[in-house]
Parts: sequence; C-alpha cells; structure tokens
Amino acid sequence: MTPELLTPLDLAFWNIESAGHPLHMGGLFVFDADGPDAARRAAGLLAARAARIPGLRTRIRPVWLPVGAAARHVAPDFDPLDHVRLAEPVRDFHTAAGILMQQPLERGRPPWAAHVLPGADGTSFAVLFTFHHAHADGMRAASYVLSLLDPVAAAGASAPAAAPRKRTNGSGPGLPDLRTLSGMVRGAVTEAGRGLSIASAMALAARVVPASPALASRASGARRADGAVVDLRDVNRVREATGGTVNDVLLAVVAGGLRRWLDKRGDGSGGVRPRALVPVSLRDPADPGAAGNRLSGYLARLPVDEAEPLARLRAVREDMARNKKAGPASGAGAVALLAEFIPSLGHRFGGGLIARSGRLFYDLLVSSVPLRGARGLTLADSPVREAYPLAPLAPGQSLAVGITTYEDRVCYGLLADAVAVPDLDLLARSITEEATELAAACGT
Repeated sequence: MTPELLTPLDLAFWNIESAGHPLHMGGLFVFDADGPDAARRAAGLLAARAARIPGLRTRIRPVWLPVGAAARHVAPDFDPLDHVRLAEPVRDFHTAAGILMQQPLERGRPPWAAHVLPGADGTSFAVLFTFHHAHADGMRAASYVLSLLDPVAAAGASAPAAAPRKRTNGSGPGLPDLRTLSGMVRGAVTEAGRGLSIASAMALAARVVPASPALASRASGARRADGAVVDLRDVNRVREATGGTVNDVLLAVVAGGLRRWLDKRGDGSGGVRPRALVPVSLRDPADPGAAGNRLSGYLARLPVDEAEPLARLRAVREDMARNKKAGPASGAGAVALLAEFIPSLGHRFGGGLIARSGRLFYDLLVSSVPLRGARGLTLADSPVREAYPLAPLAPGQSLAVGITTYEDRVCYGLLADAVAVPDLDLLARSITEEATELAAACGT
C-alpha cells in the first residue's frame, strides 16, 4: 500500500491532541452474551477479522515533504492482539468506557483499539471501539465496526479498501472556493460576536465565556461516560405530528435534557442557548471508503431557555432549516474546512492554539452517527442490544453528545469531563425524561 498523505483536516486532528487530552472517538456496543465464554470468543473473532482489514493495519508517521505533513503507512509489525484487549469482568460498562476513553491511543501503532468488557453478571458483555479522529470520521469508524461484527448480520456493510481522495481545482466537497471561504470567515466571526480576524479570534479563544459555565471546564484529562435510550417509535410519532426531521426531534431532546439537568443541579437554564456543532458528512457517495475525515458542520443554537417542549422543537427545526438552506460550506459551523488552507507546518506548531479555539465557535458537540441498514447485528452469535457513540471532547469543553439509532431504539452516548460533570447520570436521566414529555405533548 502506497503511503497516503493525511488531508489537512486529518493532520489538524492528529496535531491538536496532547497526552492529557486524547482526541479519539468511541463506540460502546452492548451485547446479550451467547454463553459464558461469549466475551472471550468475541475477542478472538475481532482479532482475526481485524487482520484482514487493510485500513486497520495503517499507522500515521511524519514525512519529510511537505514539511510538517504526515502519512498513513502499513505497519510492518502489525499484530491485532496489540489492539484487541480482553478485560476483567466489569459491573458497569459506561463507567469502564469512561476510564478507557481518557487513555490515549498509542501513536506509534495503528490508532484504534477494541476493548472487550465481560459483564460481571455473566449475561452480557460490551465492546468499546476507539478510533483516532485523524484515522477516521464517525461514518468511516462505523464502517470498520460493521466489518468486524458477524459477517452474515453485517452483509453489505463491510468497509472497502481506502481510496485516494478526490480533489478539484476550485469548489467541491471539503474544498470551498474563495467566495465561500470568505463567507465562512465572516460567519464564524459574526457568530462569535467579535469584529476580529480568525487569527485574532483564535488567540482569544481561551477567554471566551460559553453559554453556560456547566459546559466549560479546565481540561482535567479524566473522562466519564453514560448513556440514555429513547424509543424510536415515539421519536417518529413526534416527527409525524410536528413535521421536520428525526434529527430535529433528537436535537430538541438534547436541548430539553440540558434544561432539566441545569435546573436540577442548580445552575439554572434561563437565558441559556448553547451553540451545538452538528457535524455534516461530505463523503462522496461514489467513494464511501475514502480514508480520513470528510466533514463540515452546522452550528445550531439549542433553545435550552424555552420552557415548553414543543417550543424547543419548533426553534430547533427553524434553526436547522436555516442551516440547511445555507449549506454545509457556509457559516461558523463550517470552520473545520478552514484546515484546508493552513500549511502542514502550521498544523504542526499551531495545534494547541487550534484546539483551544473550539470554545470560540461552539459550546458542545452533538454528533449523529448512522449505522446504515444495520439490523440484527451480532458478534460471536451474541446480539447487539444497544450502541452508544462517544464523540471526542474538545479542550475547554465539558460535554459531547453522540446519537445513533439501532432497530427500535435511539441511543445517546454521553462523554464528559469527569471533574466538571460528576453527575452525568443525571443528564442521562434528564434526556430520557425529556423524550417522554415531548411525546406526551404531541399526544403520542
């Protein structure tokens, strides 16, 4: 396999990581165990299958030219047993996942891992898959996971070999033209509420006060994970009754869950409208196996200060409609595309500044990761019960929310700074309560 240069966005993700603040994403899959040795059999299957997937054999190494760049190389000493790890039995999968998410991936090896977690009760087990964000975006990571599960259940979902990125001499997915770039810069500065250049705005990023102190923190390096499950049938009934999209409903549930959580913990939700970065895939449907990240984003104001569930949903729907009309290459949410215009050396030495600048543009990440066409998934003949995506936590932010749907369930995966958010379980319960109240408000 010919070494493949990291795209500028991949390089940015690789360089903004620090030892105390890893930047990988996770997916916590919970299984009903098919027998007492199901976890052990699952670990063996994962290792055997990983050895056959080319993208999982590649590591990231610096190159001489361009200066400051890096590339994916096949690791000559790749051993899947370095990446698939069978843990001792655990009592709580979310607690274990939080501890594992705070451990950086080994940068000298292919940057991914699969932690097999046997349940202490012997009736279930979980697998925490982790991928560095420089290695894959959410959709690519999901493709890898589906390739590692039992092949009959995941038929048609295997990950194709990585293909070279297609570029154009002007506009195109992931590479805006100069007019679009100008609009992105203006939108980012306007949203931040400052008449500054992007460079000056980044320099002041660490001093920006977010919408709620509960959503900002000094990076402790400690992580806490939790999850909430919502009935997808209720979500669909709400959408049918109110219009818009399923994602509008899911975002409104996040807004309402945050409101309940802030009020219960005594922080108050009055006047709080946090800026949620909602990633948007720019993957070419004709090239679904392309390595790395193909991302832009929408910036949505979550109406946490709205008292009524239907009013929150209406505000989310209107805001997302404006975002979609402008397109994923416009506005402050598209700031990730600016990475295309930063030289490799700039990513190498400006990583810390770029990392801190996230607080300037958004307060939390809310990422939806689809498991396309996935039903009846199994591993070692053990069925998947729940799947929780865990989005990366940006420096200076205390919460990231991942969402996926599997069969008749919506799973919200929550990752937080453990020091800033010791009550993440309270937020998980608040999300479930909000979904129930929203369904009741629609008469479902």
